[in-house]
Amino acid sequence: MAKTPAAMVTADDREVRVSSPDRIIYEATDRTPAITKLQVCEYVATVGSALMRAMGHRPVAMERWPDGWREGMRLAVGPQDREGDGFYQKRLPKGAPDWLETVRVRTPNGRPIDELCPSEPAAFVWAAQMGTLTFHPWAVHCSDVDHPDELRIDLDPDATSSFADVKRVATATRELLHELGLTAFVKTSGSRGVHVYVRLQTRYGFQDLRHAVIGLARELERRGAGVTSSWWREERPAGAVFIDYNQNLEDRSVAGAWSLRARPGAPVSTPVTWAQLDALDDLSDLNLTTVPEHLAAGDPWQDIDETAHVLEPLLELWESLPGGELSFPPDYPKMPGEPPRVQPSRAKKG
Repeated sequence: MAKTPAAMVTADDREVRVSSPDRIIYEATDRTPAITKLQVCEYVATVGSALMRAMGHRPVAMERWPDGWREGMRLAVGPQDREGDGFYQKRLPKGAPDWLETVRVRTPNGRPIDELCPSEPAAFVWAAQMGTLTFHPWAVHCSDVDHPDELRIDLDPDATSSFADVKRVATATRELLHELGLTAFVKTSGSRGVHVYVRLQTRYGFQDLRHAVIGLARELERRGAGVTSSWWREERPAGAVFIDYNQNLEDRSVAGAWSLRARPGAPVSTPVTWAQLDALDDLSDLNLTTVPEHLAAGDPWQDIDETAHVLEPLLELWESLPGGELSFPPDYPKMPGEPPRVQPSRAKKG
Protein backbone atom coordinates (compact mmCIF):
# COMPACT_ATOMS: atom_id res chain seq x y z
CA MET A 1 0.00 0.00 0.00
CA ALA A 2 1.46 3.34 -1.06
CA LYS A 3 2.36 5.75 1.71
CA THR A 4 0.33 8.96 1.70
CA PRO A 5 2.59 11.86 0.73
CA ALA A 6 3.21 14.64 3.20
CA ALA A 7 1.02 17.73 3.11
CA MET A 8 1.91 21.36 3.68
CA VAL A 9 0.04 23.64 6.07
CA THR A 10 0.65 27.39 5.95
CA ALA A 11 0.60 29.55 9.07
CA ASP A 12 1.11 33.21 8.25
CA ASP A 13 3.98 33.11 5.77
CA ARG A 14 5.59 29.85 6.87
CA GLU A 15 4.83 26.41 5.51
CA VAL A 16 4.99 23.41 7.84
CA ARG A 17 5.38 19.89 6.49
CA VAL A 18 2.82 17.41 7.87
CA SER A 19 3.75 13.75 7.58
CA SER A 20 1.10 10.99 7.57
CA PRO A 21 -1.64 13.58 7.02
CA ASP A 22 -4.44 10.99 6.84
CA ARG A 23 -3.60 9.36 10.20
CA ILE A 24 -6.75 9.24 12.33
CA ILE A 25 -6.17 11.23 15.51
CA TYR A 26 -9.73 11.15 16.84
CA GLU A 27 -12.20 8.42 16.00
CA ALA A 28 -15.70 9.38 14.92
CA THR A 29 -18.39 9.90 17.55
CA ASP A 30 -22.14 10.27 17.21
CA ARG A 31 -21.57 14.03 16.92
CA THR A 32 -18.22 14.41 15.17
CA PRO A 33 -16.54 12.70 12.21
CA ALA A 34 -13.15 11.03 12.39
CA ILE A 35 -10.42 13.69 12.62
CA THR A 36 -7.12 13.31 10.77
CA LYS A 37 -3.69 14.65 11.59
CA LEU A 38 -3.96 17.10 8.70
CA GLN A 39 -7.26 18.41 10.10
CA VAL A 40 -5.65 18.91 13.51
CA CYS A 41 -2.81 20.90 11.95
CA GLU A 42 -5.23 22.93 9.82
CA TYR A 43 -7.31 23.70 12.91
CA VAL A 44 -4.21 24.95 14.73
CA ALA A 45 -3.30 27.15 11.75
CA THR A 46 -6.86 28.52 11.60
CA VAL A 47 -6.81 29.63 15.24
CA GLY A 48 -3.15 30.66 15.08
CA SER A 49 -3.68 34.35 15.88
CA ALA A 50 -5.81 33.50 18.91
CA LEU A 51 -3.23 30.94 20.05
CA MET A 52 -0.55 33.61 19.87
CA ARG A 53 -2.70 36.01 21.89
CA ALA A 54 -3.27 33.38 24.58
CA MET A 55 0.07 31.51 24.60
CA GLY A 56 2.52 33.22 22.30
CA HIS A 57 5.93 34.14 23.74
CA ARG A 58 5.35 31.94 26.79
CA PRO A 59 7.14 28.74 27.83
CA VAL A 60 4.95 25.89 26.58
CA ALA A 61 5.06 22.19 27.39
CA MET A 62 3.60 19.84 24.77
CA GLU A 63 1.17 17.01 25.54
CA ARG A 64 1.93 14.62 22.69
CA TRP A 65 -0.12 11.70 21.38
CA PRO A 66 1.95 10.60 18.35
CA ASP A 67 -0.42 7.81 17.31
CA GLY A 68 -3.58 9.78 17.98
CA TRP A 69 -5.98 9.35 20.88
CA ARG A 70 -8.39 6.46 21.52
CA GLU A 71 -10.64 5.50 24.42
CA GLY A 72 -8.56 3.58 26.94
CA MET A 73 -5.28 5.27 26.08
CA ARG A 74 -3.28 6.61 29.01
CA LEU A 75 -1.11 9.66 29.59
CA ALA A 76 2.28 8.83 31.11
CA VAL A 77 2.63 10.07 34.68
CA GLY A 78 6.37 10.73 34.51
CA PRO A 79 9.59 10.18 32.54
CA GLN A 80 9.98 6.65 33.92
CA ASP A 81 6.50 5.63 32.81
CA ARG A 82 7.18 3.81 29.54
CA GLU A 83 3.68 2.38 29.16
CA GLY A 84 1.82 5.61 28.51
CA ASP A 85 0.36 6.29 25.06
CA GLY A 86 0.71 10.04 25.47
CA PHE A 87 3.36 12.04 27.31
CA TYR A 88 4.45 15.54 28.27
CA GLN A 89 7.46 16.90 26.42
CA LYS A 90 9.21 19.93 27.83
CA ARG A 91 12.40 19.90 25.79
CA LEU A 92 12.36 20.19 22.01
CA PRO A 93 13.08 16.87 20.32
CA LYS A 94 16.19 16.38 18.22
CA GLY A 95 15.77 17.57 14.67
CA ALA A 96 13.42 20.43 15.53
CA PRO A 97 13.64 23.22 12.92
CA ASP A 98 16.11 25.98 13.70
CA TRP A 99 13.48 28.72 13.37
CA LEU A 100 11.78 27.56 16.58
CA GLU A 101 12.60 29.57 19.70
CA THR A 102 13.09 28.26 23.24
CA VAL A 103 13.39 29.75 26.72
CA ARG A 104 15.13 28.37 29.79
CA VAL A 105 12.91 27.59 32.78
CA ARG A 106 13.49 25.50 35.89
CA THR A 107 11.60 22.62 37.45
CA PRO A 108 10.73 22.61 41.18
CA ASN A 109 14.01 20.79 41.93
CA GLY A 110 16.01 23.42 40.03
CA ARG A 111 16.68 21.41 36.87
CA PRO A 112 16.99 23.71 33.82
CA ILE A 113 14.83 22.99 30.77
CA ASP A 114 14.75 24.79 27.44
CA GLU A 115 11.05 24.83 26.55
CA LEU A 116 9.31 25.85 23.37
CA CYS A 117 8.60 29.59 23.24
CA PRO A 118 6.18 30.08 20.31
CA SER A 119 7.08 33.29 18.48
CA GLU A 120 4.78 32.71 15.49
CA PRO A 121 1.68 30.59 14.71
CA ALA A 122 3.75 28.08 12.74
CA ALA A 123 5.36 26.94 16.00
CA PHE A 124 1.98 25.60 17.13
CA VAL A 125 1.43 23.90 13.77
CA TRP A 126 4.85 22.25 14.00
CA ALA A 127 3.97 20.98 17.49
CA ALA A 128 0.68 19.60 16.17
CA GLN A 129 2.58 17.83 13.40
CA MET A 130 4.62 16.21 16.18
CA GLY A 131 1.46 14.85 17.77
CA THR A 132 0.74 17.65 20.25
CA LEU A 133 -2.94 17.95 21.10
CA THR A 134 -2.79 20.09 24.24
CA PHE A 135 -0.47 23.03 24.88
CA HIS A 136 0.43 23.75 28.51
CA PRO A 137 1.76 27.32 28.83
CA TRP A 138 3.38 28.85 31.86
CA ALA A 139 1.82 32.01 33.32
CA VAL A 140 4.88 34.07 32.34
CA HIS A 141 6.36 35.61 29.24
CA CYS A 142 9.65 34.32 27.92
CA SER A 143 11.21 37.73 28.60
CA ASP A 144 10.62 37.40 32.36
CA VAL A 145 10.10 33.84 33.61
CA ASP A 146 10.12 34.83 37.31
CA HIS A 147 7.14 37.21 37.36
CA PRO A 148 3.76 35.84 36.21
CA ASP A 149 1.27 38.08 34.44
CA GLU A 150 -1.65 35.63 34.65
CA LEU A 151 -3.71 34.51 37.61
CA ARG A 152 -5.39 31.16 36.81
CA ILE A 153 -8.33 29.92 38.84
CA ASP A 154 -8.90 26.26 38.02
CA LEU A 155 -12.42 25.14 38.95
CA ASP A 156 -12.25 21.36 39.20
CA PRO A 157 -15.57 19.54 39.78
CA ASP A 158 -15.80 16.19 41.51
CA ALA A 159 -17.61 13.19 40.05
CA THR A 160 -20.94 14.27 41.58
CA SER A 161 -20.80 17.90 40.39
CA SER A 162 -22.76 18.97 37.34
CA PHE A 163 -21.70 21.54 34.78
CA ALA A 164 -24.42 23.77 36.24
CA ASP A 165 -22.54 23.59 39.57
CA VAL A 166 -19.31 24.63 37.86
CA LYS A 167 -21.01 27.54 36.10
CA ARG A 168 -22.53 28.69 39.39
CA VAL A 169 -19.09 28.68 41.06
CA ALA A 170 -17.55 30.46 38.07
CA THR A 171 -20.17 33.20 38.35
CA ALA A 172 -19.57 33.54 42.10
CA THR A 173 -15.83 33.79 41.37
CA ARG A 174 -16.40 36.50 38.80
CA GLU A 175 -18.64 38.45 41.20
CA LEU A 176 -16.05 38.32 43.99
CA LEU A 177 -13.28 39.41 41.65
CA HIS A 178 -15.47 42.27 40.39
CA GLU A 179 -16.07 43.39 43.99
CA LEU A 180 -12.30 43.54 44.39
CA GLY A 181 -11.82 45.55 41.20
CA LEU A 182 -10.47 42.70 39.06
CA THR A 183 -11.68 41.88 35.53
CA ALA A 184 -12.12 38.15 34.92
CA PHE A 185 -12.01 36.22 31.65
CA VAL A 186 -13.24 32.65 31.33
CA LYS A 187 -12.77 29.53 29.22
CA THR A 188 -13.90 25.94 29.30
CA SER A 189 -11.26 23.39 30.26
CA GLY A 190 -12.17 21.07 27.39
CA SER A 191 -13.08 18.48 30.00
CA ARG A 192 -15.59 19.11 32.82
CA GLY A 193 -14.18 22.24 34.42
CA VAL A 194 -13.83 25.97 33.86
CA HIS A 195 -10.78 28.23 34.07
CA VAL A 196 -11.02 31.87 35.17
CA TYR A 197 -8.14 34.22 34.28
CA VAL A 198 -7.06 37.66 35.50
CA ARG A 199 -4.29 39.61 33.78
CA LEU A 200 -1.69 40.92 36.28
CA GLN A 201 1.07 43.44 36.58
CA THR A 202 4.44 41.67 36.51
CA ARG A 203 5.42 42.51 40.08
CA TYR A 204 4.60 39.26 41.88
CA GLY A 205 6.14 35.85 42.40
CA PHE A 206 4.47 32.48 41.94
CA GLN A 207 3.90 32.10 45.68
CA ASP A 208 1.97 35.38 45.68
CA LEU A 209 -0.37 34.01 43.01
CA ARG A 210 -0.85 30.76 44.89
CA HIS A 211 -1.68 32.60 48.11
CA ALA A 212 -4.04 34.93 46.25
CA VAL A 213 -6.05 31.98 44.95
CA ILE A 214 -6.13 30.37 48.41
CA GLY A 215 -7.51 33.66 49.76
CA LEU A 216 -10.15 33.75 47.03
CA ALA A 217 -11.12 30.10 47.65
CA ARG A 218 -11.48 30.67 51.41
CA GLU A 219 -13.67 33.71 50.88
CA LEU A 220 -15.90 31.74 48.51
CA GLU A 221 -16.03 28.93 51.07
CA ARG A 222 -17.03 31.45 53.73
CA ARG A 223 -19.83 32.68 51.48
CA GLY A 224 -21.15 29.16 50.97
CA ALA A 225 -20.45 29.14 47.23
CA GLY A 226 -20.06 25.35 47.02
CA VAL A 227 -16.28 25.33 46.67
CA THR A 228 -13.48 23.67 48.57
CA SER A 229 -9.78 24.43 48.98
CA SER A 230 -9.01 21.03 50.55
CA TRP A 231 -6.04 19.37 48.83
CA TRP A 232 -6.98 15.88 50.00
CA ARG A 233 -9.95 14.41 48.16
CA GLU A 234 -11.22 12.64 51.28
CA GLU A 235 -11.72 16.02 52.96
CA ARG A 236 -13.70 17.59 50.13
CA PRO A 237 -17.48 17.80 50.59
CA ALA A 238 -19.45 15.82 48.02
CA GLY A 239 -20.50 18.00 45.11
CA ALA A 240 -18.06 20.80 45.96
CA VAL A 241 -15.91 22.33 43.22
CA PHE A 242 -12.20 22.24 44.10
CA ILE A 243 -10.23 25.42 43.42
CA ASP A 244 -6.78 24.11 42.54
CA TYR A 245 -4.56 26.82 43.96
CA ASN A 246 -1.36 24.88 43.14
CA GLN A 247 -1.87 25.44 39.41
CA ASN A 248 -0.26 28.85 39.96
CA LEU A 249 3.16 27.47 40.90
CA GLU A 250 6.25 27.25 38.70
CA ASP A 251 6.18 24.39 36.22
CA ARG A 252 2.41 24.04 36.68
CA SER A 253 -0.04 24.72 33.91
CA VAL A 254 -3.59 24.20 32.79
CA ALA A 255 -4.59 23.41 29.23
CA GLY A 256 -3.98 26.51 27.14
CA ALA A 257 -6.77 28.45 25.46
CA TRP A 258 -7.84 26.99 22.08
CA SER A 259 -6.03 23.70 22.84
CA LEU A 260 -7.50 20.37 21.87
CA ARG A 261 -7.98 17.77 24.60
CA ALA A 262 -7.42 14.02 24.54
CA ARG A 263 -11.08 13.13 24.91
CA PRO A 264 -13.83 11.85 22.61
CA GLY A 265 -15.00 14.24 19.91
CA ALA A 266 -11.88 16.48 19.80
CA PRO A 267 -13.06 18.98 22.45
CA VAL A 268 -11.35 22.34 22.75
CA SER A 269 -10.50 24.42 25.82
CA THR A 270 -12.47 27.39 24.55
CA PRO A 271 -12.54 31.04 25.63
CA VAL A 272 -16.13 32.24 25.94
CA THR A 273 -17.87 35.39 27.09
CA TRP A 274 -19.66 35.22 30.41
CA ALA A 275 -22.98 35.33 28.57
CA GLN A 276 -21.87 32.44 26.36
CA LEU A 277 -20.84 30.44 29.43
CA ASP A 278 -24.24 31.05 31.00
CA ALA A 279 -25.97 29.78 27.85
CA LEU A 280 -23.70 26.76 27.42
CA ASP A 281 -25.24 23.44 28.43
CA ASP A 282 -23.07 20.85 26.70
CA LEU A 283 -19.27 21.22 26.67
CA SER A 284 -19.03 18.81 23.74
CA ASP A 285 -20.56 21.55 21.57
CA LEU A 286 -17.12 23.20 21.58
CA ASN A 287 -14.87 20.99 19.48
CA LEU A 288 -12.50 21.09 16.51
CA THR A 289 -15.38 21.23 14.02
CA THR A 290 -17.27 24.10 15.70
CA VAL A 291 -14.68 26.30 17.41
CA PRO A 292 -13.35 28.00 14.23
CA GLU A 293 -16.85 29.40 13.61
CA HIS A 294 -17.11 30.38 17.28
CA LEU A 295 -13.81 32.28 16.98
CA ALA A 296 -14.79 33.87 13.66
CA ALA A 297 -17.65 35.61 15.48
CA GLY A 298 -15.05 37.33 17.71
CA ASP A 299 -12.35 36.33 20.15
CA PRO A 300 -13.82 36.57 23.67
CA TRP A 301 -10.29 37.26 24.95
CA GLN A 302 -9.58 40.03 22.45
CA ASP A 303 -9.26 42.61 25.26
CA ILE A 304 -7.56 40.46 27.91
CA ASP A 305 -4.34 42.48 27.74
CA GLU A 306 -5.99 45.89 28.09
CA THR A 307 -5.80 46.04 31.90
CA ALA A 308 -3.17 44.52 34.19
CA HIS A 309 -4.34 44.28 37.79
CA VAL A 310 -2.69 44.20 41.21
CA LEU A 311 -3.03 41.23 43.59
CA GLU A 312 -3.28 43.12 46.87
CA PRO A 313 -7.09 42.69 47.31
CA LEU A 314 -6.71 38.90 47.07
CA LEU A 315 -3.53 38.84 49.16
CA GLU A 316 -5.43 40.70 51.89
CA LEU A 317 -7.92 37.81 51.95
CA TRP A 318 -5.01 35.37 52.28
CA GLU A 319 -3.63 37.35 55.22
CA SER A 320 -6.93 37.95 57.00
CA LEU A 321 -8.81 34.65 56.65
CA PRO A 322 -7.87 31.76 58.96
CA GLY A 323 -6.33 28.54 57.73
CA GLY A 324 -2.64 29.10 57.18
CA GLU A 325 -0.49 27.35 54.59
CA LEU A 326 -1.84 24.48 52.48
CA SER A 327 -0.26 21.43 50.86
CA PHE A 328 2.09 21.65 47.89
CA PRO A 329 2.31 19.13 45.05
CA PRO A 330 4.33 16.00 45.89
CA ASP A 331 7.19 16.84 43.51
CA TYR A 332 7.90 20.10 45.34
CA PRO A 333 10.44 20.29 48.17
CA LYS A 334 9.02 20.63 51.66
CA MET A 335 7.91 24.26 52.01
CA PRO A 336 7.88 26.54 55.09
CA GLY A 337 4.68 26.26 57.11
CA GLU A 338 3.33 23.42 54.98
CA PRO A 339 1.17 20.83 56.79
CA PRO A 340 2.35 17.19 56.88
CA ARG A 341 2.32 15.46 53.51
CA VAL A 342 0.31 12.48 54.61
CA GLN A 343 -3.26 11.53 53.79
CA PRO A 344 -5.36 12.72 56.77
CA SER A 345 -7.01 9.34 57.35
CA ARG A 346 -3.62 7.65 57.54
CA ALA A 347 -2.26 10.35 59.82
CA LYS A 348 -5.15 9.79 62.25
CA LYS A 349 -4.49 6.05 62.29
CA GLY A 350 -0.87 6.73 63.15
